[in-house]
Amino acid sequence: MDIFYASLLSLFVILVSFSLHLVFYKSKPSMESKLPPGQTGWPVIGESIEFLSTGWKGHPEKFIFDRMAKFSPQVFRTSLMLEDAAVFCGSAGNKFLFSNENKLVQAWWPSSVDKIFPSSNQNLKIESIKMRNMLPNIFKPEALHRYVPIMDMVTQKHFENGWEGKDQIVTFELTKNFTFWLACKIFVSVDEPERVKYLSGPFESIALGILSIPIDLPGTPFRRGINAANFIRKELVAIVKQRKIDLGEGKASATQDILSHMLYFSDEDGKFMEESDIADKILGLLIGGHDTASSACAFIVKYLAELPEIYEGVYKEQMEIAKSKASGELLKWEDISKMKYSWNVACEVLRLAPPLQGTFREALTDFMYNGYSIPKGWKLYWSANSTHKNPEFFFEPQRFDPSRFDGKGPAPYTFVPFGGGPRMCPGKEYARLEILVFMHHLVTKFKWEKVIPDEQIIVNPIPSPAKGLPIRLYPHNV
Repeated sequence: MDIFYASLLSLFVILVSFSLHLVFYKSKPSMESKLPPGQTGWPVIGESIEFLSTGWKGHPEKFIFDRMAKFSPQVFRTSLMLEDAAVFCGSAGNKFLFSNENKLVQAWWPSSVDKIFPSSNQNLKIESIKMRNMLPNIFKPEALHRYVPIMDMVTQKHFENGWEGKDQIVTFELTKNFTFWLACKIFVSVDEPERVKYLSGPFESIALGILSIPIDLPGTPFRRGINAANFIRKELVAIVKQRKIDLGEGKASATQDILSHMLYFSDEDGKFMEESDIADKILGLLIGGHDTASSACAFIVKYLAELPEIYEGVYKEQMEIAKSKASGELLKWEDISKMKYSWNVACEVLRLAPPLQGTFREALTDFMYNGYSIPKGWKLYWSANSTHKNPEFFFEPQRFDPSRFDGKGPAPYTFVPFGGGPRMCPGKEYARLEILVFMHHLVTKFKWEKVIPDEQIIVNPIPSPAKGLPIRLYPHNV
């Protein structure tokens, strides 16, 4: 988001918030003296602008660490996304929230999500259980074995179409194309480049709208997010309807992708999902399998350009695998298992630039945490950066060091790019595969250098290079 536009929007929202103050401002809880220390900021919008603006400036951890230092390193009070909130910090905070899922806390999303994903305002617990009953058969490692060659084929086509023969490319644009193409192929069996490109356009607006301030006016990120989601949903419903026809005529397989699996899935009462519900869930999965992984791939390119000794380590490992393959032979699961150093590098990238900055929970009941009262209904936020960039958990946290992941790796609840507990990202293993297959082709085909050495990073809400990370390519002589 353009910083000037963001500032104007912030001012406008503040002025509107004052006019709505008497209508919406909530009375303070009766347990005021026992609440976590902190501040709630402006009426209604609270500290949402400060929370978002530190990301726009490239330092999302600043919001967290400033308040940890001022109020409490364990938990502090604030107001975010029009809600009273407590931010839980450190490994103890992560452990508490992840361990008490559906006991003391449950998943919560800002009200903006209700309009972008209409099915999200259904019973969250029931919807979560339904999704997690479906996804393990698709995303567990054994099920993903058969996807490795498919990922390899799509990745080869991606590099042939977007990288090879080019002197210079814009990385983030291409990594978004790559992860979306891959998701379309594996989730809904769409892999025609023009069709993929047509569907991919609105996704950036959806991601920006999800965690925007929910002001539904023309030109706002929220309105653009709603419009983009409606467009994609309509396209997906058409794909669902066509798949039903193809399955009935024997032109499609019941196991070929996630869409087919959803069409055959029924709950304990034997009820099948509605077409619109399937479209919404596929939309959510496409976002989850698109923005986060594309950010990770782009930052891998960034750090490998900046750290030649790290690049050489990855190159050596991947070339050993490449040389073990026969001409034209595709990657398989056993090859992925040999990419240990490459995955350590990817993990260090995920530590320093976590695509998932954190998520919200909601208190199901009043409870005590670290001597403070947390009222029922409060929104609870955990931040990956409260541990990832904290010297208490990672020595010299700004230093790039893949060896942190050797052996047993970081302490529990400190490295959380995929969340944790029952709600840990079910696509974690899928993401690992697509990142490693991308790294394999990236380093075996090219060396590169950054065009803009000190390019700014923006987090909104996914981290991305401000100019898309343009690089100069130097193909390996083969």
